[in-house]
Amino acid sequence: MTSDQQAQKTPRSGGAAPAEVTMRAIVQEAYGSADVLHMTQIPKPKIAENEVLVRVRAAGLDRGTWHITTGLPYALRLAYGIRAPKNPVPGLDLAGTVAEVGAAVTRFSVGDQVFGVGKGSFAEYAAARESQLAGKPANVSFEQASVVPVSGCTALQALRATGPIVPGQKVLVLGASGGVGSYAVQLAKAAGAVVTGVCSTAKMDLVRSLGADHVIDYTKQDFADGSEHYDLILDIAGNPTLSRLRRALTRTGTAVITGGEEGGSWTGSMDRQLRALALSRFIPQRLTMVFGTEGAADLEHLAGLLEAGTLVPAIDRSYPLEQVPEAMRYFDAGKTRGKIAITI
Repeated sequence: MTSDQQAQKTPRSGGAAPAEVTMRAIVQEAYGSADVLHMTQIPKPKIAENEVLVRVRAAGLDRGTWHITTGLPYALRLAYGIRAPKNPVPGLDLAGTVAEVGAAVTRFSVGDQVFGVGKGSFAEYAAARESQLAGKPANVSFEQASVVPVSGCTALQALRATGPIVPGQKVLVLGASGGVGSYAVQLAKAAGAVVTGVCSTAKMDLVRSLGADHVIDYTKQDFADGSEHYDLILDIAGNPTLSRLRRALTRTGTAVITGGEEGGSWTGSMDRQLRALALSRFIPQRLTMVFGTEGAADLEHLAGLLEAGTLVPAIDRSYPLEQVPEAMRYFDAGKTRGKIAITI
């Protein structure tokens, strides 16, 4: 029996206020490891006039959710809450069915299948802005759609940072087996680029299956050894120094830095990204950074690629909602090949 049915069957007496409708959700009352996450019953979200209430069928676990759960780097807490997240329900990516629409919503109706980004998607219901949703392609499962929004949009925007990909352009993807990287390889290849992916030994077969023309095992070969030079480098792994990135670029090539887990506890990789922007002003190569955002236009573009089969989500594992802590531990261990989905 669903939480809605339970609420409808709750006896009412006299003029008492109707029982509050609750839902299952993963919550955290503090920052920390996966141990801070637990499942409980909380009130179903109320939506604003420009929002949609989504009955979540599946959610994606992305690096941004990991950052919000752990509260690292500390600078992130200025936006999300100093001692604990302002929204206790983690999760961004989602796919599901529209349950309610706000008064100003025009693109969706109750019953529509959608995917995009919501407020706390590790729950039975999540509120999402109309501007951060798109219709789910019929030939794609809820699980597949749920792992696309954050990583897919980031990969798309990173590749666009220098303008359209030119067929034959040489593109290097660092972190090619991860969430963003797995989409970047496919998107660059679809645009006609000659794609080289960098990953660990255990993940080379995945990167090849995504369409990479060449795969570098970083445990055995240095991408910056001077044997190849690239027109565009997408640095998703966050490990190489700026000098190594520059050695692997052509004289007027571009390196786009997005994400990254290196650096101190306070600013993470931001210091390296800011140094890249400052250095870029004085050299012929371009060093820039991208913070992915999720909007309807990009989501609809990705939906078209999903429908055509040009973009295929690589799902490593799926976990039921109650096993989100276990999913987070697996993600934190760095073993993930592609994406992790949460089924609800």
